[in-house]
Amino acid sequence: MNNYSKRFSVGIAGFRGYSGAELVRILKHHPSVEAVLLEHREDSEGAPGPLGQKPAQVIPANAEAIAREKLDAVLLATPHHVSLELAGPILETGTRVIDLSGAFRLRDAETFSRWYKERHTRPELLAQAVYGLPEFYRESIREARFVANPGCYPTAANLALRPLLAAQVVDRSRGVICDAKSGISGAGRKASLKTSFCESAENFSAYGIVEHRHVPEVLQNSGLGEREFTFTAHLLPVTRGILETIYLRTERIEKAVDLLSIYEEAYENEPFVRLYAPGKVPDLRAVQHTNFCDIGFVFDAESRRAVIVAAEDNLVKGAAGQAVQNLNLMLGLPETEGLL
Repeated sequence: MNNYSKRFSVGIAGFRGYSGAELVRILKHHPSVEAVLLEHREDSEGAPGPLGQKPAQVIPANAEAIAREKLDAVLLATPHHVSLELAGPILETGTRVIDLSGAFRLRDAETFSRWYKERHTRPELLAQAVYGLPEFYRESIREARFVANPGCYPTAANLALRPLLAAQVVDRSRGVICDAKSGISGAGRKASLKTSFCESAENFSAYGIVEHRHVPEVLQNSGLGEREFTFTAHLLPVTRGILETIYLRTERIEKAVDLLSIYEEAYENEPFVRLYAPGKVPDLRAVQHTNFCDIGFVFDAESRRAVIVAAEDNLVKGAAGQAVQNLNLMLGLPETEGLL
């Protein structure tokens, strides 16, 4: 039996959160995966469902139960402090793990402590975690036992910036500014005043100014230095979607088509990156409920300014969809399976 005809059992911890629920939705229609729900909270109550609907299997989110069920992989859609507790014991069972939190995205514990304002309790696992941005690290992901799924903001920022930085056409001395906006689901399901309806509806606000914890992910994977990059996150009064407007100055670029050719070479065979003609840019509607990241730009030849717009769904390409993309690679399945 080859991998394409086998059905894999995959656990989802944190299935009641927004990213976890998106995982459940995607895997429900995945032809090669059967989802098993992993309960990591003792005080949880199941969500109501219609009569006659067969509920998914639920087992405890512990190493013993996971080993007993012989799960092929586990997806941790949990807060980073929960992932720090669960990832190690699960990996010790031989089960593959994809972590959607920020617990293992950074390469060293000191950087984590600086940006997350707490001590990293499993620093020995950082070296094992492959950063799960398939467009850049596909071959490493295929061989990985442990993948750290990227953050939603860094996914769009790195996809927009890295090809230009690799081609050395960004005037880094002028700095790069990323003005990023996210739907409210990006803040997670846990109740808070800031994300309540009365506070967020008909409103627009900046947060995490200068010290947003996704900044080091962009720096780590783009090659930018901290002094070269300014990032500000904003909360949009919509449920889902991320739109980033990135401002930079170019070098050795004479025409808009020169920029486009760099992107086309980088993403020619990428199934989930879509490019727009020069002067055209994406919006949220183009990417909501999809695993696409859309990139467009406007270039002014006289000033050598480029304004790049990248859009994605924060719950799909920014979280659950990208996790399934990584899962497909790790299980030897077609990368697009269950996502197109």
